[in-house]
Amino acid sequence: MIVMKFGGTSVKTAERIREVCEIVKDAAKNDRVIVVASAMKGITESLISTGQLAEKRDETYKDVIEEIRMREYEAVEQLFSGSEKADVKSGISAFLKELEELLVGVFLVKNCSPRSADLIAGLGERMNNFVIARYLAATGTEAVYVDAREIIKTDDTHGAANVRFDITVPLIREKIESCKGIPVVTGFIASTTENISTTLGRNGSDYTASILGNAVDASRIEIWTDVDGVLSADPRIVKEAIVMPEISSYEAMELSYLGAQVIHPATMAPAVEKKIPILIKNTMNPTAAGTKIVCAPVRHDTPITGIATMNDICLINIEGSGMIGKPGIAAEVFSVLAKQKINIIMISQCSSEHSICFACGQKEADTAVEALKHDLAKYLEQRIISRIQMKPDCMTVAVIGENMIGRPGIAGKIFSALGNASVNVLAIAQGSSERNVSAIIPAADKETAVKAIHKEFFGV
Repeated sequence: MIVMKFGGTSVKTAERIREVCEIVKDAAKNDRVIVVASAMKGITESLISTGQLAEKRDETYKDVIEEIRMREYEAVEQLFSGSEKADVKSGISAFLKELEELLVGVFLVKNCSPRSADLIAGLGERMNNFVIARYLAATGTEAVYVDAREIIKTDDTHGAANVRFDITVPLIREKIESCKGIPVVTGFIASTTENISTTLGRNGSDYTASILGNAVDASRIEIWTDVDGVLSADPRIVKEAIVMPEISSYEAMELSYLGAQVIHPATMAPAVEKKIPILIKNTMNPTAAGTKIVCAPVRHDTPITGIATMNDICLINIEGSGMIGKPGIAAEVFSVLAKQKINIIMISQCSSEHSICFACGQKEADTAVEALKHDLAKYLEQRIISRIQMKPDCMTVAVIGENMIGRPGIAGKIFSALGNASVNVLAIAQGSSERNVSAIIPAADKETAVKAIHKEFFGV
């Protein structure tokens, strides 16, 4: 049993849907297959905009619906013929009628509730998986459209619901066992036990695939995207970046968190729990080997696995001689930030305790500094804290790899490479696991830094 998940880029047109279905048919010759697909690329964004426009009493939401209809119908025109075409169009029309009726309500009350927003956002997956299932059947492969809301149950946290695995797993097993043909399951969406629609949040379709894989004890989960696998660096910066054949789940999580488009860390959890390997493959280049994400990868010769970057970072520094030896300052600093829901990307503190610096997103920086100055006013007045400084226009560059553990000289090579390239390092952090060395640098030095580190470790 394998789970094959196809992202929005992989299924964005009729031509792409044909290619995906050929990949699925080929896999089905040797394995039992479950398919999970996203909405066509861009459709979910259009759907969300209809809710936003209707809430503002902007009647142009109707134009957006028609644009969605035309795009869906265009794909149907190219994929089907005869009575099958009319039947599938009728199905798409029914989905869009549901959308129209929902948006009339949003328009009238001038409010798109989180509950309504989830129902609207999930229609792209419902339409696209319906089309894929019907196309597989029309081309001679038995397939069954499965609405994930029937089998994936969550709490009522709309926008990023939490899965009720105790209820979900038996429902999935029962449904998959009863399917005659290939189950084609809607990604991203789910429902509460009261059958109210929810969504699974960022990268929800990947999460759907991982949940299904966990429930059926799949031999592997395949994530089909538009790259050949996990690369050693951003290919837009380093043209010579190489595909890593195998990486650990930890490395994948670190790379994803720091901006590499691999697979969102949360989506991997169900697969990691069952030690199910995840294979990253390229829909546009299906013969490429891809990258396998496993719990315990085979040790390779390269000291590092990859370089990841995170843009639009601001470095905030809190310093003062009164902080030395005074317990609780750091706790108060981060309590203030937590109250403001500021996401901290990196923390560094010198051993003298004279200063604490942390990195956060550029958009959150002003809020963070204002809150700190307000809530820590007593320390500023008492000169315990002398100043709170903000350094904008920064970025994080992180070097990640299991092979870094217990290997002397890695940090030295990283910072020698940056120094030789005249890149000024503003702050440094390394986890005790030794798998990640991160540095904050000026945003203008991004390309120089990544190329210098890549050349140091990979020779190109």
